[in-house]
Amino acid sequence: MGCFFSKKSKRKAKEEQTPTALESNAGSNSVPLGNSSDEAPKQYSWDTREKVDPKDYMLNGLKDTTVGRLPGTLKGQQLVIQDCENCNIFVFDHSATITVDDCVNCRIFLGPVKGSVFFRDCKDVHCVVACQQFRTRDCKKMEVFLCCATQPIIESSTGMRFGCFQFYYPELAFHFKDAGLSIFNNNWSNVHDFTPVSGENNWSLLAETAAVLDSVPPPGPESEFKAVRVSGDASRSIVPLTRGGRRKDSEESCLFVFFAGDYTTANARKLIDAMIEKGFLLIQTKEVAMRPEDVKRVFQNDTADLLEWTTKGSVTALELNGDGVVDACRTIANEVFNGSKVFVSENKSTSSRDVDNFFNFADMQMGL
Repeated sequence: MGCFFSKKSKRKAKEEQTPTALESNAGSNSVPLGNSSDEAPKQYSWDTREKVDPKDYMLNGLKDTTVGRLPGTLKGQQLVIQDCENCNIFVFDHSATITVDDCVNCRIFLGPVKGSVFFRDCKDVHCVVACQQFRTRDCKKMEVFLCCATQPIIESSTGMRFGCFQFYYPELAFHFKDAGLSIFNNNWSNVHDFTPVSGENNWSLLAETAAVLDSVPPPGPESEFKAVRVSGDASRSIVPLTRGGRRKDSEESCLFVFFAGDYTTANARKLIDAMIEKGFLLIQTKEVAMRPEDVKRVFQNDTADLLEWTTKGSVTALELNGDGVVDACRTIANEVFNGSKVFVSENKSTSSRDVDNFFNFADMQMGL
């Protein structure tokens, strides 16, 4: 028996078999609708990020070799160094954090670290380190040339010796800036022993004559790092060489403060070089922010013309030491820095008070 369709049924069947106008034009100049397979998938910012391989940020299980990272290769990432023996390790870049575990008889340079550097279970390690926080645990016989923005801490560690950071390579100043570290905030000698032993000294200061490149030699001529122009000369060091907690040679110190300006860092370095050349000593430096009420409390008299300068940025302060240092500082302030806003101790009788007032304030500001 045949099948019979009404006119309505035949029209409906024809409509179902005939493509619509939209369907006819699909694939020509029309825009795909919905989630068509022809539509490119949407990209998000995280889809375009460079993929990170954790192995690129680890130095593990190495022996009798020279390894590390060249400038521009670490780019603020964290780094893990572990189980290395008799290695020369150079990190010529800035990083987020670095941990060094179970390393023996190694020479290590660590470029500026935004956060913490933590040495654990290490022995006979010589290192140069710049960081926000420095800590050791269960370490023995380490030499550390240090720049640390906060108070260095040792725990269950013995035979620890510390000196002031002395190092240069061309990109180092930029790496300090990228890591958010000030070259003037260095508490290298203010070490806190978390586990002191009565009658014993777990840490001490290196001799003033200690040379950083004797402790951590530069890369050899066959090394991949040979092109990095390294210097351990204190006069070229990015971080000023300070006397720290060592005994002062003179009872006379002077406070010299640069208020924020276009050339504050350059002016501070120029002053340091000039005063060192004259035979004076740089004891300590600090870079901190000040409010108007801080200025009144720290500088006490004649502060009216200083108040507006606190809104322009941080101040950089130096303590210089030696017989006749106050007169020498005032002379150079008038002859060389008369175009900059500075504060200089007025006389020998008040200069010690100036130094104590400022650096006690700065230590409180920094939580020291």
